[in-house]
Order: sequence, then C-alpha cells, then structure tokens
Amino acid sequence: MSERYAWRSGEVAVVGLGKSGEAASALLRGRGAAVYASDASSGDAAQQGAARLRALGVDAEAGAHDLQRIARATLVVTSPGVPPGAPPLAAARAAGVPVVSEVELALDAMPGLRYIAVTGTNGKTTVTALVAHLLRALGIDAEAAGNIGTPLCEIAMREHRPRWVAMELSSFQLHDTPSIDPAVGVLTNLAPDHLDRYASVEEYYADKALLFRNASRGSRWVVNADDAAAMEMARGVAGTDYRFSSEGRLCDAFLGGKHKAQLILRDEILMQRSDLHLLGVHNVANALAAALAVIVTDEAHESYDDRHRLAAALRTFRPLPHRLEPVGERNGVLWVNDSKATNVASACVAVDSMTRPTVLLLGGRHKGEPYSTLAEVITTHCRHVIAYGEAGDRIVSDLREAVGAGVQVERVAGGFDEVLARARAAARPGDTILLAPACSSYDMFTNYEERGRAFAAAARGGADR
Repeated sequence: MSERYAWRSGEVAVVGLGKSGEAASALLRGRGAAVYASDASSGDAAQQGAARLRALGVDAEAGAHDLQRIARATLVVTSPGVPPGAPPLAAARAAGVPVVSEVELALDAMPGLRYIAVTGTNGKTTVTALVAHLLRALGIDAEAAGNIGTPLCEIAMREHRPRWVAMELSSFQLHDTPSIDPAVGVLTNLAPDHLDRYASVEEYYADKALLFRNASRGSRWVVNADDAAAMEMARGVAGTDYRFSSEGRLCDAFLGGKHKAQLILRDEILMQRSDLHLLGVHNVANALAAALAVIVTDEAHESYDDRHRLAAALRTFRPLPHRLEPVGERNGVLWVNDSKATNVASACVAVDSMTRPTVLLLGGRHKGEPYSTLAEVITTHCRHVIAYGEAGDRIVSDLREAVGAGVQVERVAGGFDEVLARARAAARPGDTILLAPACSSYDMFTNYEERGRAFAAAARGGADR
C-alpha cells in the first residue's frame, strides 16, 4: 500500500462490519496495520463478522462504536451503508481524521489498476455485470466488483488479480473515494433517490458527479444521451465523451434501424434487439452502454472478430437476480422479481417494461419520493396495485385518485406472505405479478435480496416444471 494515508503510524478505524467493512479490515490487518472495527448493529450478521475479524487479530466490536477511539485513529474507512453524518464519521471529521471508502483503500493498495467505473441511479449493476461479461468474452481476465457485491478490497487481497475490473460505484462510495480515475467512466442515468439520506436531489447528484473529479484530457466517459440530467452533468468535463441512446438518437451506440430493431455500435450493426434476452428498453440501454464502454478501452476491439464476440456474449447474458427476473409461471400468470427497484424511477421503468396486464406490488420503507409519478405507467400497464408495508398508506393516498377507476389500488396489511397470497388471488390467466416496490426493504427484510428470494420462492412453489 502507498503512503498516501498514514495507516502504518497508528490505529485504523473501520466503520461498518458488512462485506465492505470486513474486507477492508482484513486487507489492513494483512498488511500489518492495527485495526479497530465496529458496527452499531448487534445483530447476528454483525456479531459473526466481528468474530471472523477477531480471529484475524482485528479488535472488532458489534453493537457500539468507541467514538473517542475513532477520533484518535490515523485513518477511518467507512462502509457505504454508513450515512456521512453518523456519529463515528462526525467524530472522525471533527478530530481531523481522514475518512475514506473501502474502494479508496483498495485503489490505494492496487496502484495502476485498470478499471471501468459505472455509476448512475438505475441500471449500474446490470451494466457492471455486462462489462465484465463482455471483457471476458474478448479473452480478457476481468471481474465485477464494488457495489455489485464483491468488495474491491477482496480483489486487492488476491495473489492473482484480474487484468481489468468492472466497478460499480454508489453515490455513497463516490463520496469518500478521492482518487477515483477510471480508464472509462459510465453514467447510466440520473433520477431522485436516497432522499431519506440526502437533504436534496442536488446533494445526491453532487455525489454522483464525483465520478468526474479527476477528469483529464485522456479520460473517456460513456453517458446516456437520453437523460438530460446526465448529459448536463457531463457537459464540459475534461476528456472524450461517448454517448448511447435507446430512443433512436444518432450516437456512438444506439437502438436503430427499421422499427428500432437493431443495436448499432460505432455505425455498424452489432446485433438484433430480439436476440437480447433482457426485458425492457432500459436493458437495451444497459447493453449499449456496456458494449460501448468495452469497445472504447482499446481500438483493437473495433475489429470484426471482437465485435462478433461482443454480440455473441450479449446473446448469452441473462437477467441478474432481482432485476426484472422472471421467476415462475403457473396457470398463465408470470411472476417477475424486480426487488432491486427500490426507488420510484426504477419502479416506473419496470412497470413500463410489462407487456401483459399487471398486478403490481408496491411497498416497503418510504424513501422520500411521491408515488404519484407512477400514475401514468400504472394506468397504462396495470389493473391492480397492492400497497403494503410501512409505505402502504402513503402509496394508496398518492395513487388511488391519480390512477382513476380503471386500476384497483388496494392496501394489504400484515406480512409479506399475506401480500403474496392477495397477489395470487387477484391475478388472472395472462397477467403478470410484478414486484417493483419503489421502496427499501428494511421494514420487513434485511435487504432487497431477501425480499426478492421470498417473492421467487412463492412463485416457484407453484411454478410449472
């Protein structure tokens, strides 16, 4: 590791014992640092993480933070789930202690790492997975890491590291990653999100804009030409920008041809839209963004053979779990799991992707956005909305009049089992039951994955084989 941070001269404090915090603690300890790691949660996951770290020689604590100890640290590494104003981070900043992300720590440990960084409000996980998939299809040793699930510090601890990393970055991670400087940066789109954590949309966007903080003449950026906010954010940024569009705009990569049936990359047909096995036009945008990001890393990828490999790889890519994932069908009713749709914008995209009458499951913990924004797509695609969880009453209040008499908006009390039972009863042959909650999962579940698994289990429990 470099000497940018004085991690050798004293104790390093790691805040948060999730995957990122545990990987950061293990990396630091493996490099000889004294580490204090803590988490406010005393739940089983935090306790188990603390036990694993103690076995490595880390002083790990679950259920509390020693604020005085954190204020004496030489460096604080924060997990992405910890709000910037949380007491341990506030104590560190008040004491003048540098606060960095787990990603920043990993980048410091891997100078010269070649990576494609992907951020945006929606689609970034799919784009990140696609980038890694496409790089591998070109014979390049590549892996997806960051917010997609594998902490970058875990990559840093490997004896044999991949040649390239496709790195998903949330706004929280960008907030504390001052050295971010990707070979290619991708901005998928921008929409209001995390207003339970940010004071305003502008503050949230400001963190997204940190993707460009180290832009230079040699930087390469891939930006969504269909998204005015994304285009405005990238305007005037140093480097070369490449644009993609799923709405037919003439760009470096776009959906075009007769009836918009072809994915076109750098003025040549890459593949037919019908060969991409992903629901929704937004996933066409994701595929275009990923292919464009990969092809601009090296002019050699413009060759016929590499284009052929990229197209073949796109044909084999399948939906990621919890992202417009068909999970079962019985009696003519298709169940689609989009539990990752944790904000209104992503739920809107999911509903707009439906081609059959839809029973929509909306609910969970409110994140600060009005649900009335969904009214138009619900009126077009849905015949029944089931509102549930902590946000259930607010969803009914926002939508019942907005969608009119043609769509039933129903409040279902009780647990998720009751919600699923009501959805099953409301669905008719030819319908889709869509879980696109527009809310976080924390009122009923540990995370959106657990919520998605519960939905998928209900679908597969009665699915045709």
